[in-house]
Formats: sequence, C-alpha cells, structure tokens
Amino acid sequence: MIKSEYLRFLRTLNSDEVIPGVRKLANLVLANLEDLAALGTYQGQRVKKMVALAQANWDTLSSEIQSLPELAVEKTSPITQIKSMTVGPFRGFSRQEVFDLESRLVLIYGPNGTGKSSFCEALEYGLLGNVAEAESKRFRDQGDYLKNAHINRFSTPVVTGLSEQGDEVEIDENEALFRFCFIEKNRIDSFSRIAAQAPAKQTELISTLFGLDSFNEFVRNFTSDIDGKYIDITGVKAAQLAQKRQALSGAQQQISTNNAELQKLNIEEQNLANRYRNDATFNQILIELKGDGKNPGAIQQLETELQQPPESKNNLTINALQTLGSSIKTGLSELELKQQELATASQEVSFKNLYDAVVQLQSSSPEHCPACKTPLIKVSVNPYSNASEELHKLQHLAVLQKTAQQLQQNISKWLLNLSQILDVCLTFFPQNNAIQNYEIPPGSQADIEWWHALQQKLDDGFTPWQHLEAQVKYLEEADKKADQAVQIRSTKQTELNRLRWFKDQITVLETRRNTAKQAIYTAQQAITSFDEENARLIADVANESAEVEKNQEILASYKRFVEILNAYKNRLPSQLVADLGDLVVRLYNAFNRYDSEADKLTSVQLPLSQNQRLRIAFLKDPSTIFDALHILSEGHIRCLGLAILLAKNIKECCPVLIFDDPVNAIDDEHRRAIRETLFVDDFFNNCQIILAVHGEEFFNNTHQLLGKKQSLASQSYIFLSSIGENHIQVDSLRRPKNYVLAARELYALGEYRDALMSARRALENLCEKTWFHYGKYSDKHDGLISVSRRSPSMPWDLRALAENLKSKLNRSTSNIPNKEPIVAALTAVLGQDGRNTYWSYLNKGTHDETDLPEFDQYTVNEVISALESLDAALSAAN
Repeated sequence: MIKSEYLRFLRTLNSDEVIPGVRKLANLVLANLEDLAALGTYQGQRVKKMVALAQANWDTLSSEIQSLPELAVEKTSPITQIKSMTVGPFRGFSRQEVFDLESRLVLIYGPNGTGKSSFCEALEYGLLGNVAEAESKRFRDQGDYLKNAHINRFSTPVVTGLSEQGDEVEIDENEALFRFCFIEKNRIDSFSRIAAQAPAKQTELISTLFGLDSFNEFVRNFTSDIDGKYIDITGVKAAQLAQKRQALSGAQQQISTNNAELQKLNIEEQNLANRYRNDATFNQILIELKGDGKNPGAIQQLETELQQPPESKNNLTINALQTLGSSIKTGLSELELKQQELATASQEVSFKNLYDAVVQLQSSSPEHCPACKTPLIKVSVNPYSNASEELHKLQHLAVLQKTAQQLQQNISKWLLNLSQILDVCLTFFPQNNAIQNYEIPPGSQADIEWWHALQQKLDDGFTPWQHLEAQVKYLEEADKKADQAVQIRSTKQTELNRLRWFKDQITVLETRRNTAKQAIYTAQQAITSFDEENARLIADVANESAEVEKNQEILASYKRFVEILNAYKNRLPSQLVADLGDLVVRLYNAFNRYDSEADKLTSVQLPLSQNQRLRIAFLKDPSTIFDALHILSEGHIRCLGLAILLAKNIKECCPVLIFDDPVNAIDDEHRRAIRETLFVDDFFNNCQIILAVHGEEFFNNTHQLLGKKQSLASQSYIFLSSIGENHIQVDSLRRPKNYVLAARELYALGEYRDALMSARRALENLCEKTWFHYGKYSDKHDGLISVSRRSPSMPWDLRALAENLKSKLNRSTSNIPNKEPIVAALTAVLGQDGRNTYWSYLNKGTHDETDLPEFDQYTVNEVISALESLDAALSAAN
C-alpha cells in the first residue's frame, strides 16, 4: 500500500513548478522505500537516514521522475470476473490448492482459524501485489509474512479471469485497478471506533476506511524540517571561524562605524565649504584659510595686518578751535566792560565790602557792635541789620562782581584749552613749527597777554593763530583718515573672527577624520593579523563552501518535498470520496431498510479536507445537518463505513467485490438487510462477489436468500479445522445449503425422510420471505398477518402462518408482484384435496418416529415441486 500510493504521488511531481531537488529526493525515497518506511521520528532515525543517503548520492540522483514500469497504470484487458486461483505454498497453505471461482457468487465458510484470511490475502497479493495486513504488522519484507511457517517459503498465487470476450486470461497484479475490490473488516472496525478518538484523529476518518493508515504514518514520519544537528548548512569550519571572528566583532564594528563616520564627515565638510562660499570645496577653504606653503593663508594675512598699531588721533577740529577763539575774544570784551562798570562804582564797592565784613562778624559778636563793642540794646542803629539792608540795596553790584569773576574764570579755562591744543600741534609737528615759541612752560599758565601775542603777525606775514588754525585743520583731516582706518580694521577683525570660526570647525572635522582613520587602521591591522594567524582555517572554510551549498540545497529540497507530500496526503480523502454522496445514501438506506423512514438519510456530506466532519441529514428534517460520528450508533457508523467502501467499488466499476468476514464487521440487526443489498438489490448485478464468513448461519441464510436458481449457480467452499496437518483443509460443498436444492438432491438419492426435513426448513424460510414480500407491497386496506404460538419460547405455528399468508395474499387488492403463483404454490403445499397428506409428510419427515410407513415418492416429489414453485415465484418477484 505504501509503495503503490507513493508511486501515485510520484506522478504528481512531473510539473515545471516542482524544483529539481524535490524530484531528486523523491527518486531517492523510492529507491530506499523499504528502509525508510521502517524508520520513524524517534531520535531522528528517518531524517538521519535521509541526510546520509542524500549526501552520498546527491550528485548522481536524477532530477526527472523515471518512467518505471511500476509508475505506469497499465490497464490490462478488463475482466468480468475471476475464474480461478492457484495458491500454495502461501500463508496457511503449505501445498498447492486450486479454487474454481467461475461464478457470480463465491461463498467461503469456515470457523475462525481455518484459513479464510489466507484465501483472501492470496487474492489480495495476486491482484494487488501486496498485502495491507503485512504492512500494518510491521513486516519490512512481505515475504516473511506471506511464507508458510512450516515449509518457510511462499509462491505468488496465480489468478485467472474471464475477459469481456469470455476468454480465460491470467490476471497481472494491478493495484490501481483492483484496490477497491477488497472490503476489509478491520478497516470498518477502525472506522466505527474513530468517534471515540480526539477531534484531530477524526480528520483521518476516510484515510482509515480506505486503508491509508500505513501511508499516512509513512508520511508523518518525515519531519517538516531537518534539524541543524543532522545536516551541516553553515559549515563546521565556518562555525569555528565565526566563533573566532566573534572576538573581532569589535574591530569590524569599529571599521563599520568609522567608515560611516567618514561618510558623515564628507557631508559635513561639504556643508561647511558651502557655508563658507557657494561652490567651494573643503580642500579649497583649507588652502585659502591656512595657506599652501608658498602663500600665507587669509587668517595669517589678516593677523599680520591687524598687528600693526592704529594711528593715534588728536581729536582736534578747526571748528572747535575757532569756537574756542571766538569764546576767548567775546569773553575778553565782556570782561573789559564789566571791569569798567566796576571801576565807575568803586565807592559803592568799598561800602559793599564793608557791609559784607560786618555781616560776616555777626556770628562772632551777635550781642555787641563789632566796631565799638557797644551792646546792641544800647545803640541807636543795629549795625548788623543796617549792613544787611545796605547790602540788599547794593545787590546789583554783587551780581556785576560775580559776572566779572565768572568771565575771568572762563577765559582762564579757554586759554588753558587753547594752550593744550597748541601743545598737541607741537606734539605732531615738533620741528620748525612757527608756534613753538608760544608753548606755555611747565608751572605757568596762559594769560591774556599770551592770547594777544598769538594775534601778532610773524615775519612770514601770518599770525601764530593762523598757523595754529592751519595745523589743527591738517590734524582734523588726519583724524578722519584715522577713523577710516579704524573702520577698515574693524571689518578686518570681523572677517578674521569669521575665518577663525571656520578654522576651528575645520580643526574639529580634521580631528574627527584623523581619529576615524586611525581607528580604521588599528582595526584593520587587527583583522589583517587575524587572517594571517588563521589562514589555514579560512582556506578550509572556502573549500567547505561547496559541501555546505549542497547541504543547503538538500535542506530546501527536503522541506519542499515534505510539504508537497503532506499536501498530497491531505488531498487523498477528498479524491477517494469525490461524487460518492448520493450513492452512499442509497446504500446506507438499503442497509437500514427495516428502520423507520425518519431514521433514513437524505444526504451525506463526506469530508473533503482536513478538519472537516462527516455530516448527515435525515429524511424527517433534511435542513438540519448533524455530525455523523456524534449522533450515530457504532452499528450505524459501521453501516456508513461499509456504504462508502461499496459506493467506491461501484463508482470504480470494479469487476469483483471481495468481502472478508462481514459477520465480524456488521452487527446482527443489519446482516439481513446487507445480504439483501448484496444479493437481491441491483447494486451488484454486474459484479462478482466473493464472500468469506465464519458464521454458519450467515452462510446458510445467504443460500436461502439466493433461492434455488442462484444458489445452484453459486460456488461454495468450506474450510475445515486442521486435524494434525499443517495445511488448510478445503472442502467443496457436498450438499447444497439451500433447503429447496437440498430437498431435491436428497429426493434424487432416495433419502425421502431427509428430503422432507429439508423441505420443511425450506417452507419455514419461504414463508418468512413471503411474509416480507406481502409486507413490502400490501397497503393499509389489506389485513394484517396473524400467527399463533404455543408458548412464548416456541416458534410460530408454521401451518397457521402458511394458511394466513395464503388467505391474506388471495384477498389483497394491492398490486403484489407474482401474487397468483405464490398463492398457487402455498395452496399446493397446504393440499388441494382438503386432506393434510402434504403437511403430514412434512411433519413426519422432520420428527423422529419409529415404525412409520414408507413415504410415497410421488407425494414427496409433489411437496418438493410445490416448494420449488414457491421459491421460483418469490425469486421472480424480487
């Protein structure tokens, strides 16, 4: 099963979407399928084996799926049925046995342990080329499972069939063609018990039913990935080198960080250059600011210029000189006038002085006259009061004196200022100066005579004053030039400050650049020395890379291979049950034909993907959907599982249905309905049925259900218990199990009593069939069948049942198929002459009595013929 399903999986890989590595691994798995299937996930057994095989064969593996014979689905000439099987040695068969299977129905009966399963497994191996039970029991070599334990070998069974032309052909094993021909009870058992499993397990419902458990387990044992401890995808040497390089991570980080710093510095330097001057480069501003060795930089040039002291200023102006001269002239004129006024009022001035003196003495002699010391209380005129009054009268004279004093002070100050101006001029023009004789000596002060001397002409025709004016005017112009020089100097200082700022920024950037370069150099030196010390290991890593690359390809291919394989496994259930729903409903309802109509199904939703549930709806409420595993009993779940398997058999137009022991697979209450579904309904009219059972009653009831004609045409074998021989004991059916056939055969042999015994059994069975037939086709107006019992444990009274059936059928107005032949046959059995001769024969043939008269052979023949007519009528009606 594993190999067959895996071969079907391989066909899905012939697609351009599948990478070559996946096909390589698929071919590798096929070549080592048995070894890999035996290994699981425990301690990584499967994956370790896969890695070892892949590494050893990767370069020689084909990336194309080979067109092997096992992959071709060669449909041999379609057969209509199996004709024979030659088996042995094989399992329980220690020698060769030939089975004639040329019948539409082959029944195999034998108690447990007599070899029925060996028979079915021989058919399975002959048709499929494998036995599922061997895989489920963990036999790596199926030959170990199939060989006979006593002779320690096995031979492949030879199975022949009839072609559509009726020719006998040997059937070649073809798992794809015949795999749905087999119905195994173990699968139905597992299917019915899966409801008790966890929900995750229930998703494998369909896989379990179709025997995919071993394939699913095979797929699950492929881990989704290959652990790094099983395959080297980084390189052992590379890992060692990486571990050593970990110590260099700081150096490498330094290189990376400082390279980034250099890149950042490039941007910052250019930004600084743009800020200095548009379109300038950083190197250009370096040369312009610092110089290039031949030419001094702008900073040095400005510093040199600013180191020259500025020219001193005299702060003299011609306007100030002329104003000062005018002030002196005006002051002298006013002083002369005031002095003249004071000279005119000289007497008054004397009195004023006298009065001032008296007033000043008041504080020292307030009670006496300051002149005569007379007490003031005795004088006629108070000298102090009189002096104050007279001073008030002479107030204008005080003002005139004060003005003259102020003018004299002002003139002295102006003359001092003028002398200072003259000194300044002499300072700037010390040589051959026309005014140098007018310099005021130290300790002396300029006076009015000095002033008047400045107004006297010199020998050159100009007065000293004129010379002074000329010199001040010149110095004033010099001051203006000095002011301009100061302004230029200030501008240069501002520019120097600006250039120094740029120089400082350049110094910062250069320092950072030098620091980064030094760090890179130091780190590079460390790396260079590392490479020298580990040169051998580095070379080993380079040589190892090819192997690592191959391992990485194996790993990637393995992961994809497992993904595709799991996807295929998950799709299998939906592919197996596609379009089976309606047929499953019909078969399930046929199995439960004796249940109430409300309990029958109207629809089945089969799970088509993972985590979907098997859902059903009942006829009584088609709109309500139920989880089948939740609501159905185990017996009904078994019926549903069998319905799915049989539906697949029908859908695939399988030529044969091989059912191993349905007694174990199906509960008692459904066995009758399942027999009728298999042998009465038209589901398997064109299909050969091979049925192996261990229940004798099931075997006998099947023969009775078939009727005389079909039972005669069927092929039956009985497997007997082994008695001291290591071989399956096979016996053909010596006497028909069908009671009507048995009665006729015993009659032919002259065994009339036994013939009548089988005839009575036949009547019991046929009456039961007639009752079911009547119940199936009668309507509510027809009477009910009523029967009597002598006690609760006794069977129905057979004669009363037969009489009642004949009466109710005869009176029925319903359209009951073959009613007249059935009534006629029952009438014949019960006796037409009013006598009970036939019934007497049936009783006497069944019960043991002594000294009975001999049975009339003609009467016995008539009884059997009547039963044959009843059997034929019922068979034709169905």
